[in-house]
Amino acid sequence: MKYTRKATPVVLATTLALTLAACAQSERTSGTDQTTGGDTKATFTFGAAGAPEVFDPFYASDGETFRVTRQMFEGLVGIKAGTADIEPELAEKWEPSQDGKSWTFSLRKGVKFTDGEAFNAAAVCYNFDRMFDQNEVAAAGPAEYWSGTMGGFKSDAANSLYKSCEAKDDSTAVINITHPTSKFPTALSLDSFSMQSPKALKAGDANNVTKQGEGFGYPAYSKSPVGTGPYKLDKYDEANKTITLVRNDDYWGEKAKTAKITFKIIPDESTRRQELKAGSIDGYDLPNPVDWKGLKDDGNNLLVRPAFNILYLGLNPEKNPKLKDLKVRQALYYALNREQLVKTQLPEGATVATQFMPETVDGYNKSLQPYSYDPEKAKSLLKEAGAEGMTLTFAYPSEVSRPYMPNPQKIHDALRSDLEKVGIKVNVVTKPWNGGYLDSVDNGQFDAWLLGWTGDYNAPDNFIGTFFGSLASNDFHTKATSYGKTLSEDLVKDDAIVDEAARTAAYEKLNQQIMEEYLPGLPLTHSPPALVVGPKVQGVVASPLTAETFSAVTVGGK
Repeated sequence: MKYTRKATPVVLATTLALTLAACAQSERTSGTDQTTGGDTKATFTFGAAGAPEVFDPFYASDGETFRVTRQMFEGLVGIKAGTADIEPELAEKWEPSQDGKSWTFSLRKGVKFTDGEAFNAAAVCYNFDRMFDQNEVAAAGPAEYWSGTMGGFKSDAANSLYKSCEAKDDSTAVINITHPTSKFPTALSLDSFSMQSPKALKAGDANNVTKQGEGFGYPAYSKSPVGTGPYKLDKYDEANKTITLVRNDDYWGEKAKTAKITFKIIPDESTRRQELKAGSIDGYDLPNPVDWKGLKDDGNNLLVRPAFNILYLGLNPEKNPKLKDLKVRQALYYALNREQLVKTQLPEGATVATQFMPETVDGYNKSLQPYSYDPEKAKSLLKEAGAEGMTLTFAYPSEVSRPYMPNPQKIHDALRSDLEKVGIKVNVVTKPWNGGYLDSVDNGQFDAWLLGWTGDYNAPDNFIGTFFGSLASNDFHTKATSYGKTLSEDLVKDDAIVDEAARTAAYEKLNQQIMEEYLPGLPLTHSPPALVVGPKVQGVVASPLTAETFSAVTVGGK
């Protein structure tokens, strides 16, 4: 998922080069753009950190792929620029049934896919039925956004959120789900659920995913997918490590202001910065926070996104029984100087967390105050709990930098020092992010660990539901606690509330319980990631979901 904590699966496809080492020089087209007029460049060139896994967004799972496909595809609902709020896209409006299990979507008229096929309700239903009906290989692998959001596939319909789709007429589609949920229809804004041409899907045998060694093989369609967006795929030049999109001149909405977008694949962040300075690219994502000032001093536009993430210190009471005591968990929290952590280890704009979600998510409880830094209170609570001098195996990941955790080792060092100051003995463990760390967390090998989450869409279930919803298998091992069953049941109950205001109020109350009565882990901070564009670039709006679209972008000429 977009910059999520999980590792991206390895994907093998003979036609896509996924292991890319160095960047190659490529020319940008200059001239006067006939859409906007004036002295502008006809191509916006963006420095991408990696190659797309696959161009069919349904089988994608990483931010670099979605950055490309987002320019070519659209969903029934979209995301309002600069926010995490949904807005109409291919559907002009939608309405739920009284029980929240049937959703009627009124579709835009006159929309066509880039192959000339009409977008209508039949196309909507074809897309949902296509996503629902996956073979065993896809269901167990690359169709992970569907499984993570909708549950089961057609072969496991009893566990599926999706039930059926009906085309009432050309401009009216009804999607039926098995139970009401806070994630619907917001989750339909996910790039994976974009609408694609039924004709092209059929002709390209789009669902024929196969197993190839440790990865997957994809059908011909994955090389040339067809959407309704303002751009369409021109070519993927593997030799020059560039992806070129061209403007869709038949787009139903406002035409793209730049004729082409080129994604130049440059794996090394420092090289991307050098190429921006040289003018061979017009922007790139996630600049290192230590470079922010220098980039701005060079005249670039640093666009800081609203934080839509959480860094937390996870706890495992099943491995370390002392952590079952609320007083011990509270003591650990009071021991951490998070204000100092924000000032010294995190980028400008980072904040101390009060709960397991950022304030941009519905259900955030504004009345909650952060636990203060109080070493003496921490010592007192440890003494009351009989846990003075306790030992904690505290892990952090290596070989990784995340938007919420720029330098894991330095963050860990600061927190470890705080814990040792109140008498806790810390055993330090580290493993590579993609070399055992995430598996070790899932398998419960640490007492405490650093991890985080970047949300996919604005729903509380995407945060606290992800963390604590499954009693049998969540990383916090709440099954070993007295409150775990109640918490999981409350999450299911609150998620099913149909009335939006009532659901939000219920989640606010639950967030308070989590922090004051349960404290299953320690929410630490929220960090705003950034992207940077050159001084002549206009029209980029930073998205908290890292879901920027580039159709409004212009690049000034010389």
